[in-house]
Amino acid sequence: MHALFEEAGKFMAGRILSEADTSAQVELDSGKRVKVKAANILLKFEKPAPAELIAQAQAVAETIELDLAWEFAPEDDFGFADLARDYFSENATLAQQAGALFRLYEAPHYFRRAGKGRFKKAPAEILQQALAAIEKKKALLAQIDEWAAALGRGECPQPIRDQLYKILFKPDKNAPEYKAVVEASRATHTAPLDLLQKAGAIDSAYQFHWKRFLFENFPKGTGFPALAAPQPPADLPLAPVQAYSIDDSQTTEIDDALSVQGLGTGTVVLGIHIAAPGLAIQPGSAIDQLGRARLSTVYMPGYKITMLPDEVVQIYTLDEGRANPAVSLYVTLNEATLEITGTETRLERVPVEVNFRHDQLDHIVTEQWLTDPSIQHENTPQALQDKREQLSFLYRLALHLKAQREVVRGKPENFNRPDYNFRLVGNQGAEPTGHEQVQISVRQRGAPLDLIVAEAAIVANSTWGSWLAELGVPGIYRSQASMAPGVKVRMGTKALPHAGIGVKAYSWATSPLRRYTDLVNQWQIIACARHGATAALAAPFKPKDADLFSIISSFDAAYSAYNGYQAGMERFWTLKYIEQNHITELTAAVIKEGPGGSFLVRADDIPLVFPVLGAQNLPRGARLKVRLGEVDEITLYIHGTVVERLDDPNDASDDAAVEDEGDEDAVAGPIAIAVDVNEADSTAPANADNPTP
Repeated sequence: MHALFEEAGKFMAGRILSEADTSAQVELDSGKRVKVKAANILLKFEKPAPAELIAQAQAVAETIELDLAWEFAPEDDFGFADLARDYFSENATLAQQAGALFRLYEAPHYFRRAGKGRFKKAPAEILQQALAAIEKKKALLAQIDEWAAALGRGECPQPIRDQLYKILFKPDKNAPEYKAVVEASRATHTAPLDLLQKAGAIDSAYQFHWKRFLFENFPKGTGFPALAAPQPPADLPLAPVQAYSIDDSQTTEIDDALSVQGLGTGTVVLGIHIAAPGLAIQPGSAIDQLGRARLSTVYMPGYKITMLPDEVVQIYTLDEGRANPAVSLYVTLNEATLEITGTETRLERVPVEVNFRHDQLDHIVTEQWLTDPSIQHENTPQALQDKREQLSFLYRLALHLKAQREVVRGKPENFNRPDYNFRLVGNQGAEPTGHEQVQISVRQRGAPLDLIVAEAAIVANSTWGSWLAELGVPGIYRSQASMAPGVKVRMGTKALPHAGIGVKAYSWATSPLRRYTDLVNQWQIIACARHGATAALAAPFKPKDADLFSIISSFDAAYSAYNGYQAGMERFWTLKYIEQNHITELTAAVIKEGPGGSFLVRADDIPLVFPVLGAQNLPRGARLKVRLGEVDEITLYIHGTVVERLDDPNDASDDAAVEDEGDEDAVAGPIAIAVDVNEADSTAPANADNPTP
């Protein structure tokens, strides 16, 4: 005697070895013996053999028309043998009964299961909905197949082009566009990103990086809604100074300016004047919400996305020829010893006499020019000549302040690595296309004008940070517990020491047009200037305000993403510079050993860190001549091969000085995408719905 039974959603048949009231021992064709519950046995038969019955039943099942079977089926629940007799004949064969069982089981949209071997036909309206859904799925699968085939031929369907960045980085894995990419990638044995590149989905490497950044950080675009820019208070007093700013020519959000009074009197007053949008923008206002959503201006070569609308920036930027709203810190100094004897914060309008542009003046404003009045340069602008004495004092002060901080730091600040300026020829601030001619110029860190501005900002940020703490007003601080390896700079609401800078407290308050943290701190500083000892009661953010922690968390994430994009775009334009200038060889210095026998090197004359092969046992700082390989503008990858070593292997004195910062972050690697071609195909039919022996 044989039995046909159901086990875990599958139909099996075998020879009954023994049988009790509730179960039976059945031997399968494989020789395996299984215990089967009596309730799971659907048919008992003598002939044919189990495997033959299964084969016959599957063949019969394929002949049963489901629409006709549904018409024949009774309204109440029924057994599969009942349907076989109605569909075939009163004397339905064993194979026909089993075939009916298989067909009913695999068509849940026509017949729902009502028990072991029993079914009930679906209501007509439910059936129609199910059939429509099945047809829709078939059409969708056909569409996926069509799109996948097109990708395989090197063509990109428009729906996939439209969803490119979503598919790659934040996919809906049930979407047909995503499934088509996966299917095509599997079929062609091609990585998804390479597949899409070959199919023309990526218009250009630059657009790929730009649109990916917008997709992840500005999904609604970079435009601002039409909002009225808030006007500053009309009753601000006019400061009795003539201030000047120092920035590069691309800067339009001029946050800070300086003034000097009292030279030659023994007591000098340094004015550090910060643009004051916080005097008019109110926390929670529509303009504030725009700033809080962006958190910072985004910089990249040839372009930027501002934190605040241009209408707001134009009112508060410290443009020359105007008296602009400012939060001013006046620092009183002993002219001879440079000792700080007092500070005062005022809310006022500050006349800005001139906007100096350091990229136009660095060749004039050298250390020698500042320290030796006899040195003259042709074509020195009169405005610069008029401020020469003040700039000389400020440079002397900056050197003094830097030396004091370095005592606290425990070691001098290292300015060995230059800064690089990128200029896109003819771009004029418009959104780049990626095809512009790029110029890269070198600017040594710690240039006198840079040092003057940097030290003034440190004085303001540390003074205001300490002042907020003294008055019990919370702020946003940057701190570093020590200079030990691995100890990172952190943001928080407590005035803690910043070992890297060498100050007791360091707030960010000198760039309120460009950084949201600075605008938040400016609101707090304004409250201190207006209310003094009771400022904690009037300040917008109170002690332990959860909103401050939320701002810090959001800012950290956004600032990291923006800086990462800026670094990536600087690398993109560096690679473009190599291509445009047909550079095939570079000199470089070894940073460290890399994987697979490679070494990480830094180019001498352009901002490029990349791996090289072809040498062994190279120490840190070893100088090399390197032949460059091909550029990949999508991954921003380039490698090199060592041609020769330029320094003496036996003389460490001619090794290059190599800084530790940012070496690992400076190298491009594979782009992490979210397309997984190894996932199970969710479009495949489930095995449980298919009757198998």
